[in-house]
Amino acid sequence: MNRPERFHPPSVDEVLRSPHCELAIARHGRQAATGAVRQVLERLRRDQGVAAVPIDSIAERALASLEERERPSQRPVINLTGTVLHTNLGRALLAEEAIEAVVAVMRAPSNLEYEIAAGQRGERDAHVRGLIRELTGAEDAVLVNNNAAAVLLVLNSFAREREAIVSRGELIEIGGAFRMPDIMARAGAVLREVGTTNRTHLRDYAEAIGPQTGLLMKVHTSNYLVQGFTAEVEPVELAKLAREHGLPFLDDLGSGTLVDFARWGLRHEKTVQDALKGGADLVTFSGDKLLGGPQAGIVAGRKDLIAKLARNPLKRALRLDKLRLAALEATLKLYRDPDRLAQRLPTLRLFTRSAAELRALAERLLPALSAAVGTDWTAAIVDCSSQIGSGALPLETLPSAGLSLKPSGKASGSAVEGLAAAFRALPLPVIGRISQGALLFDLRCLEDEAVFASQLGQLKPGTHHALA
Repeated sequence: MNRPERFHPPSVDEVLRSPHCELAIARHGRQAATGAVRQVLERLRRDQGVAAVPIDSIAERALASLEERERPSQRPVINLTGTVLHTNLGRALLAEEAIEAVVAVMRAPSNLEYEIAAGQRGERDAHVRGLIRELTGAEDAVLVNNNAAAVLLVLNSFAREREAIVSRGELIEIGGAFRMPDIMARAGAVLREVGTTNRTHLRDYAEAIGPQTGLLMKVHTSNYLVQGFTAEVEPVELAKLAREHGLPFLDDLGSGTLVDFARWGLRHEKTVQDALKGGADLVTFSGDKLLGGPQAGIVAGRKDLIAKLARNPLKRALRLDKLRLAALEATLKLYRDPDRLAQRLPTLRLFTRSAAELRALAERLLPALSAAVGTDWTAAIVDCSSQIGSGALPLETLPSAGLSLKPSGKASGSAVEGLAAAFRALPLPVIGRISQGALLFDLRCLEDEAVFASQLGQLKPGTHHALA
């Protein structure tokens, strides 16, 4: 009986002298390359049935392991889910002007907290406060790292160990199981619920006001709607009630927008300007959702109240860094030219793409996609509906077009999931969604069709699914 030839490894030095390892050393350093070679040799020693393995093959495996190790954990993907502001996929894409602004302050020192003309220490929020005042009509503004932080800062500043009055129907839960009552508790505020889930009246707020009241609060239900037998108090009425009792009134918009989407055929969403005109003393909103900028939380409103927020020690813990401030400033400047905003701001550009444009894109891509998946799958153009996402405009859908991939024959239960995994395994992962037994690619967010088509030749559907 012939025993399989045992592996007799070359020395580490021999492998390191090979061309692949020379490249590994040049890219990753000798120490890393040596460690990778040793790991490959150890794996080969453990395989009792392995015969002689060429040195070049060993070196190639070592280089491949180093390349995989150094690949960034966070990397670009192609979002074909049909959700434009997808929280798991990074929300808003930045405009080119914002990207250039970020790169500029990355490469050199900046006047982040320095007044060049005066030659003295400055304040970082000053880079965007003037723009926010200009665009919204607010007296002043303060910046933190997201909208949850903005609400936290306001509550901690005005309702710490006091009551914050809010309608029971507005105690929202946002992504990741973060709930408004939990944010209130962390801020040190005492939650005072009024009304019911579906109906809250002005008298409910009025009867709840007492010596321990810190503020009145309205929370925009941006990720759900209560319909049917409902009643809610208009912000202008709450603002009047708050003024009568000398209390601040906070209107939390959640997403927040600076333009009326109705001009592009979308449903009207209350703007920051609307909230301020409605009498809100403070308005909180996000930078990376409908605004189309980087992650940020913005509080706009009365100057005296903003000054108190800026003095709160929490402000330093929640402040923005120079990169996001640069991106936010560049994004806000685009709003000075609303006539070209839909072309220059990626988020709005994706919202306003027509179904006809997307169907034409699907027709161009269909032949290449059909060839890539093979005869086991049937590719077809389908009508579909895109979503805004990130808790904004929950019932608003955008007519869209996509590509559907269904098994041609009887498929195993994991076939479609396997095909989705094959697309995610491409060099630039393609993320779709599974719907009604098919893999669906909604094309609304696909702007570079050449990049998508160019890597279809590398798709390996047979390695990720099996047909019964």
